[in-house]
This record gives sequence, C-alpha cells and structure tokens, in this order.
Amino acid sequence: MEPIGGLAILGRAAAQFAPVFVAVAVTFALSLRHRRRLGLYGKLFGSPVAMTGFAIVMFWVFTALFAGWIVTHDPLAQVSGMRNAGPGAPLTGAGAPYPYYLLGGDSLARDVFSRMVMGARRVLAIAPAATLFAFMMGITLGVPAGYFGGRLDTLLAFIANLVLAFPVILLFYLLVTPEIRATGIPRVLAAILFLFPILFLVILWNSRFFTNPRKRVIYLGVTLVVGLWAYAGLAFDADPLGLLGMDPNLLNVFVAVVFVNAPTVFRIVRGLALDIRTRDYVAAAQTRGEGSWYIMLWEILPNARGPLIVDFCLRIGYTTILLGTLGFFGLGVSPESPDWGSTINDGRRLLTIAPHPAVVPALALMSLVLGLNLLADGLREESLRD
Repeated sequence: MEPIGGLAILGRAAAQFAPVFVAVAVTFALSLRHRRRLGLYGKLFGSPVAMTGFAIVMFWVFTALFAGWIVTHDPLAQVSGMRNAGPGAPLTGAGAPYPYYLLGGDSLARDVFSRMVMGARRVLAIAPAATLFAFMMGITLGVPAGYFGGRLDTLLAFIANLVLAFPVILLFYLLVTPEIRATGIPRVLAAILFLFPILFLVILWNSRFFTNPRKRVIYLGVTLVVGLWAYAGLAFDADPLGLLGMDPNLLNVFVAVVFVNAPTVFRIVRGLALDIRTRDYVAAAQTRGEGSWYIMLWEILPNARGPLIVDFCLRIGYTTILLGTLGFFGLGVSPESPDWGSTINDGRRLLTIAPHPAVVPALALMSLVLGLNLLADGLREESLRD
C-alpha cells in the first residue's frame, strides 16, 4: 500500500473520533435545550468564549472515555519497519488491526496517534481528581481559618506559606523521585491528605442534616463506608476487594499534585471567607442560632463558588502542564506510559528528522490547557454578572 495524504489522514482520524463528535454534539444539544434550568453551567452557553473552551475540554474528556474505541493500535506495541514512520505510513505486515499509522511512528515504532489518544486518558485520570482532593483539603482548612481567625488562622497560614515558599517545580521534582518513594514519605502524605475528602463530606452532611437524624445517619454511613474503603485502597493499596489501588509511581504523582495545590487553594478560600463572613446573611444565620460549620459550609461556601469554580478550571490546566513537565523529565507515571509529557520527551531527540512524535502530543497538551483557560475566562465573565 502507498502512504496516504493529508486529507485522507484527516478523514480517517475524524472517523476514529466519530464517537467523540457525537457525544459532544449531544451534550451541547441537551445543555442548550435545558440551559435555563442549569444555573451557572447553563449560562456558559451565552458566552462564545466559554462555549469554545467547553467544547475543547469535552472533546478531550470524551476522547479519554472512548479511547479504547478510538485507538487504531496498541499504544505500547512496536511494529517492525515503522520506526520514525511518517504520517499516513502503511503497515507492511499482515494481520495488523489498522492498515496505517495515521500520525506516524515514534523512535520505538509505536503508533503516535494511539499514544496521543491514550495520553488523554492518563492526564484526565490524574489532573481533575487530584485537583478535587486539593480543593477539599483547602476548603476544609481555609473556611474555618477565615471564619474564626485568631491563632488557628495564624498557624494554618504559616504552614501554607511554608509550603508555598518552595519553587513549585523543585517541590514536584523532590516529591516524585524514586529516592523519596523509598523513604515512605509519599505513603505518609497519602495517609494524611486522603483523609480530607472523608472529613469534608462528614462535616458537610453532619452540619446539613443535624436536625434530621435519619438522613444524617444514612449520609454519614454511606460516606464512611465508601470513603474508608476507597481510603484503604488508594492510600495503602489494601482494598479487600482489589478494585481500588495506586501503583507507587501514580501515588507519588497524585500526592505531589494534592500537596502542592492545597496551600494555594487554602489561601484563596481563606481570603473569600474573611470577606464573606462580614455579610448580612451570615449575621442572620448567626442570629437564627445556626452552628458554625453550617454557616461556613452552607452560607459562606456557596457564595464563594464563582471564584472557586474558575480557579478549579485554571488549576486543572496548571496541573496538566505540571504533569507534562514531570513526564518530560522522566518522572511521570511510568517510563513506558503514553502520557503526553513522556511522549514529547521521547520525540524531542529527533525533532530535525521526525518532528511528528513530539509535535502531536505537544499540540494535544496545548489544546487542552487552552480549552480550560477559555472555560475559566467564560466562567469568570458569567460569575461577575451575577
């Protein structure tokens, strides 16, 4: 077979991405139809910037979900004769799952297209979850620090500033090196940091349903059972069912993301709480006799959601860049992982001969971060209108 040209490559790639395009179109159609009922999310569809960012982000989200259907080859498989093959190069051997390497082959004869697609799954499996954990930790500590003030605020602010005093890249580098893993520090940090989502949800339900014991017991019971099961699997790789667990490399990266992001989230939440605690509706809740945690989580926190949602989107973008940086330096999830940073690092050595192995994942990384930034800008615009 002869190599295929640019238009044919685009057409075949679009065909592989057909499930993604359909899912994005359905998401937009349903969202536009019910936008008036969807609050801040529905308002995104009144902003062209937000819609563009949302479309890009959802493209990669659905790519990660449908990656198993989209890939044309095993992203780790090496095919003889396809080393540094150009885009559209045909496979010479018989029995290949797909007749072409749509975006060429890398220096180890692996399919660049399939590695780019699977790289999206790697990034989107770590960045949003780790950012969410960091937010739960930052909120759990930041709201009481801003609301109560005093010595608690001084102590927590000092610890946060102490962590933030380290350069981010250097701190990441230190937390994910194999030598650190050998000391057991990542496991200790995981044991501490992974408790905060459970603590956050327990306080949230207890404060909300304090006057409704039946619902409180149900919500707390489900949270503790599911939370402690997930905690045992994620923090200690001790899930009795064997469903949840993290290999040491992934745990290192995950803990590093949470540890580095949580102090910044803490400072943002603390600043918002310091401002909102002086509002009239907070005074009214205090007059009604509401508990402190109820006021913090159900009066202050909902009114801080606009800036926090914007920062959440931006922080996922920052985390994506940091994950790419770690992969570029060989400190990613695993050496053979198809994550974008590792793939860029593998391809950079032959940029003058075969640029596509490095350029393709670099463009993918850039587009995802661009989409997150556009989405955050749109959210900021809509939150300012409220």
